[in-house]
Amino acid sequence: MTGFSRRVEQVSISGIREVFEAAGEDAINLGIGQPDFPTPEHVRERAVEAIQAGDVDAYTSNKGIRELREAISEKHARDNGFEVDPEHLIATSGGSEALHLVLEAHVDDGEEVIFPDPGFVSYEALTNLAGGTPKPVGLRDDLTLDPAAVEDAITDDTAVFVVNSPANPTGAVQSTEDMREFARIADEHDVLCLSDEVYEHIIFEGEHRSPMEFAETDNVVVVNACSKAYSMTGWRLGWVAASNRRIERMLRVHQYAQACASAPAQFAAEAALTGPQDAVDEMVAAFEERRNVLLDGLEDIGLETPTPKGAFYAMPKVPDGWVDEVLARDVIVVPGDAFGAHGEGYARISYATGIEDIKTALEVMRDATQQVA
Repeated sequence: MTGFSRRVEQVSISGIREVFEAAGEDAINLGIGQPDFPTPEHVRERAVEAIQAGDVDAYTSNKGIRELREAISEKHARDNGFEVDPEHLIATSGGSEALHLVLEAHVDDGEEVIFPDPGFVSYEALTNLAGGTPKPVGLRDDLTLDPAAVEDAITDDTAVFVVNSPANPTGAVQSTEDMREFARIADEHDVLCLSDEVYEHIIFEGEHRSPMEFAETDNVVVVNACSKAYSMTGWRLGWVAASNRRIERMLRVHQYAQACASAPAQFAAEAALTGPQDAVDEMVAAFEERRNVLLDGLEDIGLETPTPKGAFYAMPKVPDGWVDEVLARDVIVVPGDAFGAHGEGYARISYATGIEDIKTALEVMRDATQQVA
């Protein structure tokens, strides 16, 4: 009888999607992780131009069009303080595929992948699909990942550890010293550091620094995407930056799983990275205003919430039964344990929605808190 693979049986449907799919049409959605802003107009226009010119009718290079890879290379030099050759980049179908390529190319059966808990849901699932062993590590009280905890978790079986800053689901931003330490750990222990930097431009306090800036070996790989900064989640365009030997191995996976990223999205992404950045600045300012409204409201309700310094999520501590009470009132939040065992007792709230919806949701949260108190 035909069965299913052990790897796929270890993976369940994302808790985020389960909550989202169950939402009613009139629900206030504070569960989904995507900006509620339109893709910048000049980005859309570039895609249309490429379509009308017939530039997207055939496969691109497996790595992606040269113009995009040059734009990504220039972006890293400008924004992140490190050089990456355009040949050492692969344009991917979103950040999700980039994560998949890294783990498939670097994790053997049973090898450990260390990642933050609570952390992005894909880390554990993609580790299982790669045949690896998930090894979640709890966070500090401010919901940042402690380099010392990562170093303590490393064994002879560890292949990869994941760093995500600004972080989903916590909104935490790692310090420069943390990032320097993660690079040192990767170098000294000869373990790969996978740095997920998808939210790098959505930051309110502190600054984003990449561990690749500090690495002395090629043991840091960077994953990024246009999805969040340019409100391009539906375009599915990300990338992975690494040394030549690592890119060559990841390309073997990419060639057979994907061939190339969407051609229209590649042209759009090149325009996003090289064009005006005003829309990004305006979006980040709006997110910060929403964050402040949400934090003030949660404090007034009495829900302890570590201050998110980036991304567009807050993660308050909530009493038992609180999430169910909120969901029953048609406000969508995600239970913290959807992001790992250490997320139990928390809820993730996305403020990628309008301020009036946030204010309405806060009243619902107040009622829910009183109900379960």
